Amino acid sequence: MKNYLQKITTGTSILLLGAGIGVGVNYLMNTPQIFARTNDNSIFSSKDDIARLPGIEANGDINFVTKVVQEVGPAVVRINAQRTVASNGNIPPMFNDPFFRQFFGNQIPQMPQEEIQQGTGSGFIISDDGKILTNAHVVEGATQVTVNLKDGRVLEGKVLGTDPLTDLAVIKIEAENLPIALLGNSDELVIGEWAIAIGNPLGLDNTVTTGIISATGRSSSQIGVGDKRLDFIQTDAAINPGNSGGPLLNAKGEVIAINTAIIKNAQGLGFAIPINRAAEIAEKLITEGKVDHPYLGISMVSLNEQTKQQLNKNEGFNLTNEEGVLIVKIMPDSPAAKAGLQSGDIIQGIEGEAIKEPSQVQKKVESKDVGSDLTLELRRQQKDLKIPVTLGVLPTQSQQR
Repeated sequence: MKNYLQKITTGTSILLLGAGIGVGVNYLMNTPQIFARTNDNSIFSSKDDIARLPGIEANGDINFVTKVVQEVGPAVVRINAQRTVASNGNIPPMFNDPFFRQFFGNQIPQMPQEEIQQGTGSGFIISDDGKILTNAHVVEGATQVTVNLKDGRVLEGKVLGTDPLTDLAVIKIEAENLPIALLGNSDELVIGEWAIAIGNPLGLDNTVTTGIISATGRSSSQIGVGDKRLDFIQTDAAINPGNSGGPLLNAKGEVIAINTAIIKNAQGLGFAIPINRAAEIAEKLITEGKVDHPYLGISMVSLNEQTKQQLNKNEGFNLTNEEGVLIVKIMPDSPAAKAGLQSGDIIQGIEGEAIKEPSQVQKKVESKDVGSDLTLELRRQQKDLKIPVTLGVLPTQSQQR
């Protein structure tokens, strides 16, 4: 059975609860407009018609996007991160060429042991004393961070904390009375409402793009970043490299999400971290410098009809109407292992809630505190079981190896 379980995970989204970067990219989409022609071929019959258009004031002077940019733009910053990384030390092939060797002989140039890498991203100020929220991958491994304000100042930044699992980080600059971006409520988003992105894509500072909220609740496995513990907001507002960490705003100028990722090779699909979740993580990073995530320690896959047919055929199962999530692997010395969970167990419920997708398990685990119990309702070899698991602390990547 072990070989088969490994096989069915190929090409299937596997969620590993206990794995420890999102790339801030998406695409250009013009602001939606609504037009109506009258019989005299004019686009608008009156100023009242203009006033009724989304984002157009009664006097036709300014739209809501301009207002949002004027109010929030000064709080959006450019983040420059410098990293010192080890060089591979390899000598370029050209120096092995006999033509070059007649000049250099044995005096082959030595390659540097370290090299400097530069990266750029976006962020936004969340407190007037200089705290800035951005993506963790923007500052990952940075040895030096500088922050460019819209007023032209360039200030040194200090990383207060990062959380790779949610791709969030908080930076601090020494300044006072700074403009701030007000946070909205991402739980109240409505599909189809306006979305405005401000950031520094492709080195083009203070770029503004617009679109709509295309969807909410996209799981990390759906968008190809299954090692993250997040649901994402989907938008068609254009986001490109360099937008990472910048704000996604609603029509009132409130931050509703942080731009971070796309599905590779997709067009017009960008994703952002809901601000309610981001605010929770930011508070912990500011006060503690890190975030302890609850840890179960399993790898799993959805139990669909195709999976059941293959298990019945190849592994001697007798699955008919069972629904749930199949446990593929148990991490060694994990809470799941200590509780006696086994590969091949089917999670059918957690604390009374029916389970059909791995993302449901992920949400249940993340909703609990480290050290609390989570009762799993399992199906094992035609038997129904209830097994409590005491959640541990998610190991760091180095501890998982």
